Amino acid sequence: MAQPAKDTTTKRQIDFDAIRKDFPVLERTVKGNPLVYLDNAASSQMPRQVADRIDYYHRHEHANVHRGIHTLSQEGTDFYEETRKKTRDLINARHGHEIIYTCGTTDSINLVAQSYGRTFFEEGQKIVVSEIEHHANIVPWQMVAEDTGASLAVIPVNDRGELIWEAYLDLLDEDVAMVAIGHVSNALGTVHPVKEVIEEAHKYDIPVLVDGAQAVPHSPIDVQDLDADFYAFSAHKMCGPTGFGILYGKEQYLNEMPPYRGGGDMIDKVSFEETTFNKLPHKFEAGTPPIAAGIGFGAAIDYLTDIGMEHIAHHEQELLAYATEQLEVIEGLRIVGTAKDKASVISFVFDDIHASDIGTILDQQGIAVRTGHHCAQPTMRRFNIPATARASISFYNNRNDIDRLAEGIKQAKKFF
Repeated sequence: MAQPAKDTTTKRQIDFDAIRKDFPVLERTVKGNPLVYLDNAASSQMPRQVADRIDYYHRHEHANVHRGIHTLSQEGTDFYEETRKKTRDLINARHGHEIIYTCGTTDSINLVAQSYGRTFFEEGQKIVVSEIEHHANIVPWQMVAEDTGASLAVIPVNDRGELIWEAYLDLLDEDVAMVAIGHVSNALGTVHPVKEVIEEAHKYDIPVLVDGAQAVPHSPIDVQDLDADFYAFSAHKMCGPTGFGILYGKEQYLNEMPPYRGGGDMIDKVSFEETTFNKLPHKFEAGTPPIAAGIGFGAAIDYLTDIGMEHIAHHEQELLAYATEQLEVIEGLRIVGTAKDKASVISFVFDDIHASDIGTILDQQGIAVRTGHHCAQPTMRRFNIPATARASISFYNNRNDIDRLAEGIKQAKKFF
């Protein structure tokens, strides 16, 4: 992942306060207080430009794609496929057909686990994951491991939430079938050195899947520079609609993998005796797709790239530094996850107050954070805690949001 705080190439000034006006939800009140939305790692908000594009499609352009010769179908196909090109450019993939549409990051990981894993994993092989993965990058591998005789091997992390590098290197050998690692920990904000992780794995010809759900929304990503074999992410974490995601895969791997689902559009010829499959990317995209979501995601990419991912990264890193300063001085509060390289996530525990109680009191003040294990129970066990409260920042947040959060936490302490 890029080092956004060190960006010195920016010449254009971005008015992030003006950008907040693109998000109508930020104008509402909750429990009588102006909303402070700090749950962006779960799902970001949608700007009016994206919502308007989806609405326009539903009102004026709706038709099924790929198989129609009439104007609406052809127009819809063009709009839907344009998103593939925008995604290719966003992450600097080599080819558009290396961009597979899915239902989200979880679906993308399952596609690789079920298609590549069931085809190529063998008994006795290992699937390497980190100790702080999201469940979506653990459970699919456990499922395929159970069926193939493979097993999981876990890279431990230190007390800051960083990979123990020597332990990772010790796990690598000819018996490793896959390395699957999150680019950014959703629970801690740790940015893993995925380029180096991939480089070491490739010395053994091990393919690497990167869960980029928490990375793509916050910083420029170049899959060719990373040399990632698979890279997965979701639209709804980057100002787009739910139910739509991306799997990038290198052409050489995607060509070797069998289809994950069967049905319309992923076929070439069908008979009762035999079926042949469509070319990339369509052999992995069975059935009528989420057309409106795909077009909406294209609008979200346009919106983000117009701002500039470098600008977004720099702004969020400034807010992360400010939030860290404001929270770490609160007596009784402990930040969980203090990696040197972090994205815009702060997870914390506070005295002996349960995370859900903190979240409830903050909600009474109009402040939205996430509480619980964040679909990362192994992470919680690693740090010997049941749960954290997590504030996750986006580019439409500002210092006032952070000040409100800090004051809200202090109010929670008074309550208890």
